[in-house]
Amino acid sequence: MSGALALLLAVALPALGIWGIVRAALQDDVGEPVNVWLTGASVLAMLVMLLILSSLTVVSLGDTLVTQFFGRYLGTIRKQGLLLTVPLTTKKKVSVKVRNFETNELKVNDADGNPVNIAAIVVWQVADTAKSVFAVEAYENFVTVQAESALRHVASSHPYDFADPGEESLRGSTDLVSRELSEEVAARIAIAGLEVVETRISSLAYAPEIAHAMLQRQQASAVLSARSKIVEGAVGMAEQALAGSRRTTSSRPTTSARRPWCPTCSWCCVPTPARHR
Repeated sequence: MSGALALLLAVALPALGIWGIVRAALQDDVGEPVNVWLTGASVLAMLVMLLILSSLTVVSLGDTLVTQFFGRYLGTIRKQGLLLTVPLTTKKKVSVKVRNFETNELKVNDADGNPVNIAAIVVWQVADTAKSVFAVEAYENFVTVQAESALRHVASSHPYDFADPGEESLRGSTDLVSRELSEEVAARIAIAGLEVVETRISSLAYAPEIAHAMLQRQQASAVLSARSKIVEGAVGMAEQALAGSRRTTSSRPTTSARRPWCPTCSWCCVPTPARHR
């Protein structure tokens, strides 16, 4: 039944019940026999009105209602508006809107043992309303704790910087690390009927006690990288010069292609038999 129609019925039933009770009272005052059926119907109308009022509920956009009947799960109401549900049921509102939060800034040792401060933003929503209500105690707190636990695990699995070939670092492969974090958080909170939309690293830095030393290390690495580039450039220029010299040498005519010198005068280019006979 529509919620609006049930509301109209709930308004009409009290009027009928009050009319029946007043009529029975007037009959009793004038000494006429009281209509027991009318009185009973009036009381029944009042009880039905109370049941209807207890069954009416409003579901807003983006919200759902998980209904239980004496401890038994009946289902989830996802339709929005004024609705009439099963009487004597308990209802728990569960939002299916996309939500996000930022974890606390955690101090974690990376794969090299260096302490780093890291935080992440997790975007999530409820996928299974029944699991979110019955599988865990409080799913909002559950997703927060599991996200921080997954962030600690992922951060300790990668070095902050200076990764080996084929290895991802927290600073140089932020997208890959974020994807790994998203997959791990999703696996941890699936038991609660929750799903991860996106995760992003929001804060990443060395811990203050080693930040200065690591800054000097990064500066030294930058200087070595610059010197390596200079050497590579010089070697490249030398290789280009050698290649150009080889091309020039190969383009000159060989000795066999030149005219033979005169063995007598050693200066003319005319064959000897033709010049000195």
